[in-house]
Amino acid sequence: QAQLVESGGGLVQAGGSLRLSCAASGSIFSISTMGWYRRAPGKQRELVARITTSGRINYADSVQGRFTISRDNAKNTVYLQMNSLKPEDTMVYYCNADDGKFAYWGSGTQVTVSS
Repeated sequence: QAQLVESGGGLVQAGGSLRLSCAASGSIFSISTMGWYRRAPGKQRELVARITTSGRINYADSVQGRFTISRDNAKNTVYLQMNSLKPEDTMVYYCNADDGKFAYWGSGTQVTVSS
């Protein structure tokens, strides 16, 4: 069964940076679009950024220019570098792998930005 393991969340002051990592099972990573989503309490999960196997990237307007997604195919890992963090970025962040047939999710990592 596919597994996604996130790390790197935590507490940071506004204007600071964090880097999230997501290690995926090798069997799915190489064929999957990898993405980061986030959800605030009581709201729907929203796309933050995603990167295809060919390296095509999409960002949510709210993070464009501040966040950078990348993938290391040798390590089966996707990263989310988050700079200039704002209090409104405070949410649980989830890693996603989509192989075109199934969507796999990590358990989430909390990011808290203090003002």
